[in-house]
Amino acid sequence: MHLPSAFVAVSALVASCAGHSMLSKPAPRGNIEWWGTCAAGAGCKGPCDAPKANSTFSSIYVPKTYVKRGQELEVGWNRLNHPGGFVRLALVPFDQSDDWTAFNDNILKYTCYETNCGPKDPSDKMFGPLNGSGDAPCSTKVMVPKNIPDNTAVTLQWIWYGGGVYYAQPEASFGEYYGCSDMIVSGGPSSDEKPKADFQGGDVTYPDSNVCKYWGSNKVGDCNFGDKKPNPIEGDLLSQSLEPCIRGPARKGAPYGFDSGSTPSYSSPDSASGSPETTADDSKTTDYVAVRDDSNKCANR
Repeated sequence: MHLPSAFVAVSALVASCAGHSMLSKPAPRGNIEWWGTCAAGAGCKGPCDAPKANSTFSSIYVPKTYVKRGQELEVGWNRLNHPGGFVRLALVPFDQSDDWTAFNDNILKYTCYETNCGPKDPSDKMFGPLNGSGDAPCSTKVMVPKNIPDNTAVTLQWIWYGGGVYYAQPEASFGEYYGCSDMIVSGGPSSDEKPKADFQGGDVTYPDSNVCKYWGSNKVGDCNFGDKKPNPIEGDLLSQSLEPCIRGPARKGAPYGFDSGSTPSYSSPDSASGSPETTADDSKTTDYVAVRDDSNKCANR
C-alpha cells in the first residue's frame, strides 16, 4: 500500500516528538509544572528538575536511597526518539543542589547520550543515518566519590545537551535538559582526593571512537537560553519552547574541554546572556555535612 507523503511526514513528526529526555535512574525528583521533564527551552532552568525545597528527600515518609563510596552507580535515561548529544554527571551535597556553581565545580563524568542505545530501525534514514525513532534505554556508570563522609545527603545532576532532530528537523538542535536524584552516601573506602571529570566516548554512530555525535554546541550553558522563557500560544505546540537552539548539521567530537586536550572549562548557566565563563577548579574542596535519616520513624506506628 502506498501512503501519501504528507501522512508519512506527519507520522514521523509524531514519532520524533513522542517525548523529550529525562533522567530515569536513579529516580529523579520530578516536577509537576512540566510533567517531570526539565527543559531549558520550556523555562525550566535547572540545575535540577525541581528545587531542593520541592524534593521529597526530606520527607520521613519517603524511603531513602543509599550508596557507598567507590560504588559503580548506574545512571539511566530513555532515548525517547532523539539522537545525539552528551550527558554530563555531577554530584554535590544536597544543601547545595540549587547552586549551579557547585555542580560545575564537582563534575564526575561526560559520556555520549547514545552510549549504549540507538534507533529502533538502524536502516531508517528519513532524518539521517541512525537518527530514527526509538525509545531504547540508555545508561552509563559512574563511581561514587570516596571523599564524602558517612551519612551525607548528596544530589546527582544529569544534563543532556547537544541532541538533534528537533521536531523532525534534521538540522535543528535541542536545548539543555536537567534531572537530579537525591541519595545518602554511607560506607565504602574513603579518600581525601577529589575526583576529576572524565569523558567516555563512543556511541551508536561512532562506537569505536572517543567522540560523540552531537548538534549545535558541545558546551554546557550555550543552549540554556539565558533567562528567556517561552510565551505559549494555545493550539501552537512549537510556541511552548524556545527551541531549537542552533541550526546546522550533525557534528562529531568530544565535550568542550576534552576536544583539544585542555583542562575542562565550563560556562556559567547564564553564559547565553553574556555572563563570563567560569573554569572548574580541581583544587577547590566541597564541604559535605552528614545528615540523620528519620525515614523509618513511622514504620511501626
